[in-house]
Amino acid sequence: MSEKPAGADMPEETVGSQVSPMSQESSMSDMSSMSSMSAVWQSSPPGSIYDYIRVASFALGPDGRIAQWSERAAELLGLTASQAIGKDPVEAFVPPEYQETGQRAVADILDGREWTGLVPYRNPRTPSEHGIAEVYVMPAQDEHGKRAALCIAVDVSALRGLETDLASSQAVFGQSPLGFFLFGTDLRILRVNERFAKVFGRPTEEYRGTTPHDLLPRGEADRLAAALRQVLDSGQSLTDMPIVGQAPGSPDRRRWSVSLYRLHSGSGRPIGVAGLATDVTGRRRAEQEAAGVRRNLALLNEAGARIGTSLDLETTARELLDVAVPQFCDLASVDLYQGLLSGDETPPGLADGSAELRRVAFASAVSDGPVAYGDICRVNTVEDPKPIQVGEVHRYPFNSLCAHALRTAQVRVVPGRDGSEALEFGAMLQSTLVVPMVARDTVVGLAQFSRTKGSEPFGERDRALAVELAARAAVSIDNARLYRREHERALILQRSLLPPGDPEAAGLDIACRYLPGNAATEVGGDWFDVIELPGHRTALVVGDVMGRGLRAAVAMGELRTAVRTLALLDLEPAEVLSALDEIARGLGTPGGSHAGGRPGSRALVRDGKAAEDSSDLTEVYLATCVYAVYDPVTRRCTFANAGHPPPVLVEPGEDALLMEVPPGLPLGVGGEPFEEIEVELPDGALLALYTDGLVESRDHTLDEGLHALRAALNTPDGADGGNAAAGSLEDVCDHVLSTLDTHHGEDDIALLMARVQGLSAESVGDWHLPSAPQSVGRARELAREQLEAWGLDDLVDTTELLVSELVTNALRYGEGEIRLRLLLDRTLVCEVWDGGLVQPRRRRARDTDEGGRGLQLVGLLSAGWGSRRTPLGKTVWFELALPDGQASGPDSVEALLSLW
Repeated sequence: MSEKPAGADMPEETVGSQVSPMSQESSMSDMSSMSSMSAVWQSSPPGSIYDYIRVASFALGPDGRIAQWSERAAELLGLTASQAIGKDPVEAFVPPEYQETGQRAVADILDGREWTGLVPYRNPRTPSEHGIAEVYVMPAQDEHGKRAALCIAVDVSALRGLETDLASSQAVFGQSPLGFFLFGTDLRILRVNERFAKVFGRPTEEYRGTTPHDLLPRGEADRLAAALRQVLDSGQSLTDMPIVGQAPGSPDRRRWSVSLYRLHSGSGRPIGVAGLATDVTGRRRAEQEAAGVRRNLALLNEAGARIGTSLDLETTARELLDVAVPQFCDLASVDLYQGLLSGDETPPGLADGSAELRRVAFASAVSDGPVAYGDICRVNTVEDPKPIQVGEVHRYPFNSLCAHALRTAQVRVVPGRDGSEALEFGAMLQSTLVVPMVARDTVVGLAQFSRTKGSEPFGERDRALAVELAARAAVSIDNARLYRREHERALILQRSLLPPGDPEAAGLDIACRYLPGNAATEVGGDWFDVIELPGHRTALVVGDVMGRGLRAAVAMGELRTAVRTLALLDLEPAEVLSALDEIARGLGTPGGSHAGGRPGSRALVRDGKAAEDSSDLTEVYLATCVYAVYDPVTRRCTFANAGHPPPVLVEPGEDALLMEVPPGLPLGVGGEPFEEIEVELPDGALLALYTDGLVESRDHTLDEGLHALRAALNTPDGADGGNAAAGSLEDVCDHVLSTLDTHHGEDDIALLMARVQGLSAESVGDWHLPSAPQSVGRARELAREQLEAWGLDDLVDTTELLVSELVTNALRYGEGEIRLRLLLDRTLVCEVWDGGLVQPRRRRARDTDEGGRGLQLVGLLSAGWGSRRTPLGKTVWFELALPDGQASGPDSVEALLSLW
């Protein structure tokens, strides 16, 4: 029988080549048996290499036929014992084409020679294919001493698979960059790979028999041992168990991720625990870095949402500390330059960091009150540090770290101090960041962030975060500072554009309100005015420039100034609006010219050519206005309207009504004359002038707003049976604003209310005098008698002198009958009427002139004088202040002498 049957597709194998893999498996079996000595003589399956390769055995008798047949042989070769025993083995399971060669091999075996080779057989699992078995034949003798043979057969495919598995396991275990280890059932190491050995600095063979306590600190070793026991007992795998320790010869702490799983034999018996250890120190560090970055981003996101919600400096500083403590640091403070808080643009010492600062905020997660930062803050002595209190104004010494940071705008990192130096809190600080607060290239203050002992010291990432937090707060603080400055300027502008809060007028009680639509600037295009006119008359004005904000406010200021100028000319209301319309039409063009432009248009002149204004200033320079003049003597009021909502009149005991004043076109449109009406107002009547912001909004129409205004004036106190004519003007204003819900902020609101209280007959002296020289003396007598009746004896001489001058001029330059009128209210007013149209003109008389000094004398002795046209001529007037008992008026003798 040859070494290899003819025609076999497998290469010839020698005994040595076949023994090698079995010897490897034997070594593993030996290793397993060494680790399981306690399992000897137990009834459980042995669990060895034979569980994997399934060895079959049978015996041949002296006649070459099968004498014994094992159950494994039945499984492998597909023949039962009854089918195999007594049969020729070659005929029983060798394919026909190989039987001749097989017969020769059996003959050699019965001659007493050992034989190992590959034998083809009919594979019962795949009848169409042949299997290859490796057969080991050992000579034997039966009980009669005759030649026999004991045969052991193994399927070659099982051996080849085992070889492949062993090679793969060896490659993975030996060449993997990960650390592999194998623990036996006694929790001692059986084997480790080179990577594991390299980490702990020992040869691989020295790890056999070691325990976790030989490699790790006690706490970590106990955890690993407990995990090994749990996996061995339960069979449940454990993944990503963190283990911390130190590699031999390295002071750095390392972190490993360990995964454990239980190993079983081919029969399913647990034989140990295998593990995979991965060094995740770098990954853990990267995770911590990423977590730090995420925390910083979250903190910046929170800072963006919480810092700068208010335009108050102190509130913004506190918002910065609310974000920083305790998420970023344990203590923090904010100092701002005192000069910037006061409104100075560049306070002294700003450049070198020595300017005064004020502590506006402090926060601490470890202390209830301010603490001393050691040498960082200002201290009296090293032994007696003095904390800076919130609100305290202070300076940092020129050579201090804080002053240096303010000068250079650079962050300073200050390490903590040894706690044995002093007992102050500064010795408990781990580190401190001194961060200048820079906005628009200007240092506005200083922020300090500190961490106490036990916290991590500040790193580069923390430093960058602190700079970003301080910068965000600095911008918000600078915005708040700029807002405060602009707000103060807006208030100054508002005060300059609007009349005083409590304007006074003869025969009128006045109350007013102004609510800007723009809360940031607090000025807009609405205005109201109360202008005193000669003869104790009063002009009431309410106007509205179309548009909002400062541009509308500037246009409003120009129109308001024009109104006051025109009012002093004592023109009729319609004439005032006509002149104001001409002025408004010129505001939107260069140089104030409106010639050549169509009414309502806005043309700009560029290089001599007219071009349409691309910015469309029409809305800004169109305005509405109502102008009323009230005479307290006649109790008559004259109205003119330029596209404005109508005034509301409330007479005592009557419902509020809208006055039928011709509306006219808005100012700036031009092309149409203005009309005026004259209305007699009874004493106690209430007149309300307002802008459309009071009665019109996107929530309701103008008609609905006017109806609501009338209803509010009918019952100002919310009670039936009363109206605005009976209540306090201040209360009426408040009631109207609250009732009409004026908090919508859509438009500016101006409200002017006046209650009529005409001059009584006792306060008026009115006489008609003929155009004759005797009238001069008669006028002096009438003036003296009236002043004595009023108890104004101190004004008699001056009044007689000035009345004589005016009546004399009326006789000399005027025409027709002369009228003399004296009015007593807050001042004394004297008026002389005549039919002449020539207005008096003051001139300087030469030393040789015998006349021409009358009007100069009037100007010297009176508080004011002037003239105005009337429908029948003109009126010349002067005004004298009433004596207050403390200072006398101008001396008439000295005034006369001063003319020469």
